[in-house]
Amino acid sequence: MIVFDLDCALGHRFEGWFGSSDDYRSQQDRGLVTCPHCGSAEISKAPMAPAVPAKGNQRPAAIDRSETVSGGHIPPEVRKAMQALAEAQAKALKESRYVGDKFAEESRAMHYGDKDLEAIHGKATLKEAKELLEEGVAVAPLLAPYTPPGELN
Repeated sequence: MIVFDLDCALGHRFEGWFGSSDDYRSQQDRGLVTCPHCGSAEISKAPMAPAVPAKGNQRPAAIDRSETVSGGHIPPEVRKAMQALAEAQAKALKESRYVGDKFAEESRAMHYGDKDLEAIHGKATLKEAKELLEEGVAVAPLLAPYTPPGELN
């Protein structure tokens, strides 16, 4: 069994478990590997740090798991950039209105002048997002995980 970190075209990251690398390629070629978040079949392997076992006579040093990703160490400059991105996204979300599943409809109405322009965020399928982009509507996925209002514990 092999585990791959996978990314979809909208930037969602998730794990996929396969019998082998060939099994992954075969399933991807048949369109069976899809994003569990948005359903996208545009999937690629995310960079992964190799698992290198320690020598049998050495004990591994304690690892601060808050500073690792996919088993590798996160450099301080990357951690700082990720924190800045999360803060910028949180600010943008605070200054915009959540429209839920009506994101495509609301975005399109503002683009065509049927509604006043305002900053919004919400949910859209991959198909809806592609259609909006094809129409020239400026949209972008959220880059950090986000839980919509009302879905928090």
